Amino acid sequence: MNPLPKEVRVVEVGPRDGLQNESKTVPTEKKVEFIKLLAAAGLKDIEVASFVHPKWVPQLADAQELIKQLELNPSVRYSALVPNMKGLERAIASGIRRIAVFTAASETFNNKNINMGIQESIDVFKPVVERSLKEGISVRGYVSTCFVCPYEGPVTKEKVAEVTRALFDLGVDEVSIGDTIGAATPRDVETTVGHLLQHFSAGKLAMHFHDTYGMAIANVYQSLQMGITTFDSSAGGLGGCPYAPGASGNVATEDLVYLLDKLGIENGVSLKLLRRASHLIAQELARDLPSRVLKVS
Repeated sequence: MNPLPKEVRVVEVGPRDGLQNESKTVPTEKKVEFIKLLAAAGLKDIEVASFVHPKWVPQLADAQELIKQLELNPSVRYSALVPNMKGLERAIASGIRRIAVFTAASETFNNKNINMGIQESIDVFKPVVERSLKEGISVRGYVSTCFVCPYEGPVTKEKVAEVTRALFDLGVDEVSIGDTIGAATPRDVETTVGHLLQHFSAGKLAMHFHDTYGMAIANVYQSLQMGITTFDSSAGGLGGCPYAPGASGNVATEDLVYLLDKLGIENGVSLKLLRRASHLIAQELARDLPSRVLKVS
């Protein structure tokens, strides 16, 4: 195991990955307030929207309007999910400067999630990434179901590496490795991430854990020991996936930051200010959020 990193980058996905799974649609002005509070807490990477067709994700139908209302801040990078060229055109029009494309390591999940096979999705993303880079827009990649698929069961480390390679070959600068149904354990992380690190540098990979079985923080710690320094998380533990039955929310940003703080790892996020953001969105959704740290504050 490597010594623990001195600094970690937190990618906040609550405004997109979190809110897309809520039955209630949050008004644009409340989303703007939520995102501003997240930025004020010190989060420098915030995924704020999706340019998927509003029919599929009505909770995020206001992407263009939302992005235009966000204050430009040179120290904060806002990003949005883009599924295809039509979505990219909308993203370019919004002024966003970073996008993300997404596929899976499981054929069945990918078909249910985006109605495409894995190779088909890579083919669709190729011109999207090319055009984005020409426009000066950076691109991130997501790979879902990197450990267990809700339809196919365990996913091989070789398949994860194959799909990750395909995304890097397109020109993305980072790939987020997703435990979509939250079923991975530290041993699974050791196996799959260990294999990925034989092919890709740790600085090019991010981890995206869900907390269905309460393993997310343990999996973060395992990843830290392996030299990973970028983690996706969601304020309050918002999230889930409509195409992953039983999956709970993302690892809570509060719980992640608490761990990092206690380990003495720099992350730039104020827990006190982060709680303000999570309390705001919890009040708007009229429900308690699953973050352990939030419950005791």
